[in-house]
Amino acid sequence: MAQEETKITVKHTAAEEFVVALLEAAGVSQKNAKIVAQGLVQADLRGVESHGINRIPSYLARIRNGVLDPKAEPALTQVTPVVAQVDGNNGFGFPAAHLAMDTAITMAQTFGIGMVSVKHSNHFGMSAWIVRQAADAGMMSLVFTNSSPALPVWGGKSQLMGVSPIACGAPGGETSLPFILDMAPSVAARGKIYKALRRGEKIPQDWALDEDGKPTDDPAKALKGVMLPMGGPKGSALAIMMDVFSGVLSGSAFAGGVTGPYDMSKPGDVGHFIVAIKPDLFVSLDEFRQRMDTLYQRVTGSDKMEGVDRIYFPGEIEQLTERNRLEEGIPFVQAEIDALNTEAEKLCVPKLQ
Repeated sequence: MAQEETKITVKHTAAEEFVVALLEAAGVSQKNAKIVAQGLVQADLRGVESHGINRIPSYLARIRNGVLDPKAEPALTQVTPVVAQVDGNNGFGFPAAHLAMDTAITMAQTFGIGMVSVKHSNHFGMSAWIVRQAADAGMMSLVFTNSSPALPVWGGKSQLMGVSPIACGAPGGETSLPFILDMAPSVAARGKIYKALRRGEKIPQDWALDEDGKPTDDPAKALKGVMLPMGGPKGSALAIMMDVFSGVLSGSAFAGGVTGPYDMSKPGDVGHFIVAIKPDLFVSLDEFRQRMDTLYQRVTGSDKMEGVDRIYFPGEIEQLTERNRLEEGIPFVQAEIDALNTEAEKLCVPKLQ
């Protein structure tokens, strides 16, 4: 493993302002720049650095290479009273997903449920920030997306399916945190491999295979090979499910056709599938919250296996990390700060301190 580097802490407000300035200088509207910045910084706050502001250099490279339109605005089409579609118009995935969830929430407030399909989008960062958008509005949610090929189908050896996250959530009760699930169908998220590559670190041997189909702890070799699905055929099937709901249904790319955020050859054409659900459709809101409290208490209060000090609810570790980082700042290594400040120099924006 690489030697542990001294971490530099940055306040979340400073990180957000820096990203907004970079994006505005690259031609993104202030409104959309703020949505992108908030989504990225929220990932860093939650400890999901693989989907944080370190993504900015690749996003800006896509703009410079003409495969992502910084000025694009997502367009909404109402299909039925409870179904809509957003065309991302090859802009950032963050504003498209934000509009989709906002629309789904509005429909759910009136009709109990809202479903929005998104087409011609791009990478939208960490799925949990969109789930959080729903939870903050008192809604349950499903958030699916497809992504560029990185996984083999079970029994295959070539990249075909994306490491496409499965995310969902529900508001908590009086004494419990919101339920927020955001997980990849692979043993590890591909973003963690890119993070290890940036930091000069090795990866666990069971995360990926190299080009020859052999286990590797080298992130560079892993990125040329394939990620491994969690649970074998189960993880493979979940990745295919993401492609059905996000790609096939929406009219976006699918079956290996999505272009990744580090590929400068063509637009991403990513698809998303977003649903908001009113939690008091079958029981009162008070009863729902009480039942969520009971679930939380029973999960976290379960008998512990040997060596376990605490049992966490899905999303709880990230929410506790966020509380800590809101006070203490977000840690970065110098190489990450340098990469971000290289972009600041190119765009004549004040550097991140």
